[in-house]
Amino acid sequence: MAKLWLLPVVAALCLALAGVALAAPKFVIQGRVYCDTCRAGFETVVSQYIPGAKVKLQCRHYETDSIEHTAVGVTDGTGTYNIEVEDNHEEEICEVSLVQSPVPGCSEVSGTRNRARVLVTGRNGLASDVRYANSLGFLKDEPLKECGLLLQQYALGVDD
Repeated sequence: MAKLWLLPVVAALCLALAGVALAAPKFVIQGRVYCDTCRAGFETVVSQYIPGAKVKLQCRHYETDSIEHTAVGVTDGTGTYNIEVEDNHEEEICEVSLVQSPVPGCSEVSGTRNRARVLVTGRNGLASDVRYANSLGFLKDEPLKECGLLLQQYALGVDD
């Protein structure tokens, strides 16, 4: 009889833990935005990461194509953005895309690196709540002088 006071405490604790377990999952979409200084279509050793670039996350339902979720992010001093997203979006196709570059001379949207698909669900075997998106790139108006030699080192356009 002396331990009956323990019953409400245990019940309250169980309800609190159940509430935590049922809380909506939260994810962080993380990626980087760079200036493709060689107009190569990919990151090189002379690529520059862009602080203050704007990106947009958009999740569309895979059957109806209706937009279910939208969020905007801005890159920090290292060209990295972090967009927080709540809930599972397992029935949606989520993509991060370029919006705006603050860098004069590097604001052309690359046709090949302008968007990155991300899986925003906790039901995929990943232990972390961080979802990494591929880097996105704006194109520099004129390639740097050293790009020709650099791209030769990558053996691009060289027939063997």
